[in-house]
Amino acid sequence: MQYSIGVEYALHCLVYLIDLPVDSPIGIKELSAYQGLSETYLSKIFGKLSKAGIVDSVPGVKGGYKLAKSPDAITFWDVVTAVEGDQPIFQCQNIKDKNYFYRSKENNDACASCTPSDCLINMVMLDAEEKMRDSLRSRTLQWMNEELERTLPKETREDARAYFKKNIKVK
Repeated sequence: MQYSIGVEYALHCLVYLIDLPVDSPIGIKELSAYQGLSETYLSKIFGKLSKAGIVDSVPGVKGGYKLAKSPDAITFWDVVTAVEGDQPIFQCQNIKDKNYFYRSKENNDACASCTPSDCLINMVMLDAEEKMRDSLRSRTLQWMNEELERTLPKETREDARAYFKKNIKVK
């Protein structure tokens, strides 16, 4: 199991948006330059974040992106599902129904009454996924911002804020 690097880029970029003044979006050009990746790639990620209601897209020459809601209302899970989708990681193929003891003795077909919900492996895997989701739901952008403030060198945070402050597009 692996999330794409798009989730990581999304979380990094979203934390930069926290400190922007209200109604001062930042452009994809500035965000992608800061991250060192292509504008096209980051635009695709931000399109998904916008569709999910995490960011607002501001059109025009002074347009860009800003958070659509408070950082304490945006969870890591919101970002993961926006970028990756909400499909379960484990996809039960109901293999147990193909087992010799579950096959119909008359025609060697799979058990007609068995479902993926009967599968112990499926239940364990879905339970583990739900625990992971709960953990991701418990972490917000606000939490991450506070942790970064606490753990990163002050100069690192100040440099990032200065870069984006210099590049905001004041309406």
